[in-house]
Amino acid sequence: MGKVVLVTGVARRLGGRFVRRILREPDVDRVVGVDAVPPGHHLGGAEFVRADIRQPSAAGVLAEHNVDTVVHLDVSGVQLLPGSRASVKESNVIGTMQLLGACQKAPSVQRLVVKSSTNVYGSSSRDPAVFTETTAAKALPGGGFTKDIVEVEEYVRGFARRRPDVAVAVLRFANILGPGADTPLAEYFRLPVLPTVLGYDPRLQFVHEDDVVEVLRLAAGEPRRGTLNSGTFNIAGDGVLLLSQAARRLGRPTLPLLLPAIRWTGTALRAVGVTDFSAEQIRLLTHGRVVETTQMREVLGFEPRYTTAGTFADFARACGPGLLPPEKLAQAVDRIEEVVRHG
Repeated sequence: MGKVVLVTGVARRLGGRFVRRILREPDVDRVVGVDAVPPGHHLGGAEFVRADIRQPSAAGVLAEHNVDTVVHLDVSGVQLLPGSRASVKESNVIGTMQLLGACQKAPSVQRLVVKSSTNVYGSSSRDPAVFTETTAAKALPGGGFTKDIVEVEEYVRGFARRRPDVAVAVLRFANILGPGADTPLAEYFRLPVLPTVLGYDPRLQFVHEDDVVEVLRLAAGEPRRGTLNSGTFNIAGDGVLLLSQAARRLGRPTLPLLLPAIRWTGTALRAVGVTDFSAEQIRLLTHGRVVETTQMREVLGFEPRYTTAGTFADFARACGPGLLPPEKLAQAVDRIEEVVRHG
């Protein structure tokens, strides 16, 4: 008998991609996809179970299918269906609590993989140049997705203490981009004009959606010799991009605004449903965030195919040309810099 893998959040595009990928693994016998809403994409040969992980029914699904591997992807800053921020938090935090409670009672469960985010470190003016997995956030989250992620990881650590026999991997992903990315930051970069914070040019890191699927597959599988598929890992492509560099490569003009004005702009964009321009995203676009990925390579044994710049280039190709062709925009910037240098 091969492995039986349960995947939450399969109605999202990433969840669907991962299910189709894990089905191709030779040691996987069955995959059970769980979500509160039916997916709009196919799940290959996986079995779909319509269930809300916020409800105790999750325990029944684990027991019925004798699941040994759980991959929890149903943690997100944006929900699929319209609703309040409170419902998103409930899905992230209460859903994780219920799922972990079900895993604790299921003796068949041997491995747990949880999708987290580098949002757990926050973004502030007091941040270190680079975050490692053991670096504490310099500012406590006041709310939003960052607070959800902090609480989710606390519950996962509690589960790991209660079930030391289960291999637990927490993957803290940098900003996910790619041709099909549906993240808030991808929506921001698709705007025809990019609002920015006047006086700031933050450093950003990205991870390609293809690499996300592959590292999830690796974490959910049996460890290779010399690697360990448990622990907490930052996942990001090599290198960084400045926000100004990203805008030029997209051919998007920027609109520098004072912080109060950009907060108002974010509220207006959310109100008309253009993008989820949250307070957390504004802090990221002010202070940026960079993480160390040594553990990802040396302990987990994963090497991303895409660098941060390569990830963004693939995303930019899918976006199409902006208002300003990147080549002409770069030439104009170079000419301005030359004039400034030579007076």
